This record gives sequence, C-alpha cells and structure tokens, in this order.
Amino acid sequence: MMEKPYLLHMITPEKNLSAFDVNMAFDAGWHAMPYLGVELDEVATIVQDTIFSRGPKSLKRTGIFIGGRDMHLAMDMFNAAKTAMLPPFEISILTDPSGAFTTSAAMVATVSHQLKVRHNEDLKGQNLLVLGGTGPVGASAAVLAAKLGAKVTILGRAADKANLVAEFCNTRYGTVVEGVKGDANDHLDDLLQDADLIFATAKAGVQVLNQQQVAAAGKLKIAADLNAVPPAGIAGINLNDNGAALKGSKSNAVGIGPLAIGDIKYQTQQGLLVKMYSMGVPLYFHFEDAFEVAMEIVK
Repeated sequence: MMEKPYLLHMITPEKNLSAFDVNMAFDAGWHAMPYLGVELDEVATIVQDTIFSRGPKSLKRTGIFIGGRDMHLAMDMFNAAKTAMLPPFEISILTDPSGAFTTSAAMVATVSHQLKVRHNEDLKGQNLLVLGGTGPVGASAAVLAAKLGAKVTILGRAADKANLVAEFCNTRYGTVVEGVKGDANDHLDDLLQDADLIFATAKAGVQVLNQQQVAAAGKLKIAADLNAVPPAGIAGINLNDNGAALKGSKSNAVGIGPLAIGDIKYQTQQGLLVKMYSMGVPLYFHFEDAFEVAMEIVK
C-alpha cells in the first residue's frame, strides 16, 4: 500500500498564510494545507478532523503549523491544539506567528553566544533594553531573555502600550519584564546609561538608536538589530555583522546585524520543521523550543 503523504495543516487567523512559512514547509518535505481566517474556537475541530481521519501510523506524517501576527493568540491556539489531542491520536505542532518566535530565538541565541565568547557571561543579571519591543518579536525576545535571568525593559512609542505588553508577558509567561514609565523617548537616554544589551525590534526602516546614543551607552556590550531596511535600526550596525566592533561605541561593544540573525532564524525554523517531519513522534514547539534549537546552531 502506498505511504500517505506528509501533510502540514497550516492554521492562521489572518486572510493569508505567510509565503515564507509555506516555502519553508515545502522545503522541509511537507505538503502545506492552508486554513485561513481561523478563530480560536475552531482550532480543536480542525485538529480532531485531522487526527481521526488517519491511523496512528499515518499520523506520524501529519502536523499542525500555527501562524498569524499575534503572539498571544498563537499561543492560545497552540494550547487549544494540544488539548484537542486524544492519545494515541497525536500529531506535532509548531507555532511561529509572523516568524516572531524563531526570529526572537535567533536574536537571543546570537547575543547569548557573543556574551559567552567575549565576556564569559550569560544573560543572568544583564540589563537589556528592547527598543520597539511591543510587537511579537520584541515581546517574545523579552520573555526569553527574562526567563534566562536578564533584567528586561520594553520600550515602545507609547509608554502605556509598553507597560501593557510587559504586564501581559509577566502574567502569561511568568517573567519579570517592565515597560517604561511615561513616554519612551523621554526615558531612553537615562536607560542607556546602564544598558548592557540592546535589541532593536522596531518596524523596518525605523532607526531607534542614533550614533550619539550608541556613544552614550557607556556599559554596552552587545547590540542586535533586526532592521534590514535603511536606515539601520541601530546606527553603526551593518547587515552581516556578527560580533563586529560597533562603530562609535566607547565601551567596545559589538553589533549583530539582521542577516546574521536571519541566517540563524532560517536554520531554526527549518530545523523544527524537519524534526517534525523525521522524528516519528509528536513534538510541540513554541518560542522556548525554538531558542533551544537556535542555541544548538550558534554553538
């Protein structure tokens, strides 16, 4: 009897799937099946239709991918999908909304690696500023770093939104993340005085740290920038930098550019999809699991 194909049921609350995610799925060996505009209360039905239409052996060739743009909704969908399983009818799940989880995992992993190589330190106790940190990449990076012991501050254009994101991260994921009190721009220069690490996770084409601010960050060790669209999110960081001296830094800080992070992100997402394809047992992956894979890659 012919073996059944590898089917990845790709769920998103948005009107379209990410073309990036679809390409990644196909390149990992999956046949992608789209489910668009899915609401949270519809996830369980999709999952149970999926698992009960195949026997346990064929379920090893079946998986769920959860996308979208909202980190917290994606995690709610992830948990709803897990709850809908009924052993032995179980399949693997990966959630990566807008690529945020694998991107944030890659960012935290590359910075962790540079800290170890250059300072023989880890994230515990480091003062981290996440600039433009109210989106899914910034929030998930903040949670990962906080869980590793960093003292994290999320900054956004509006202090009330930064506070709300930080509070939500604390409540949902058990972290200690503090948003800036008041307007973010009013406090950035003061916060730079004690910053060991800076992540730039604002939208493309927005510079969140200029050359003068880089020079003013007197304790800065590492700055990481996700912005590949000019101007750089952090002045002095080039696209391919991966531990290169940060131009203008008076503390001998180094920079990590978007293409260096993107390379690890690509390998991380591909690695997770391949594991789901090849392991033959149910696997459940979100941002913390992505970080573990990213750390394996950077080492």
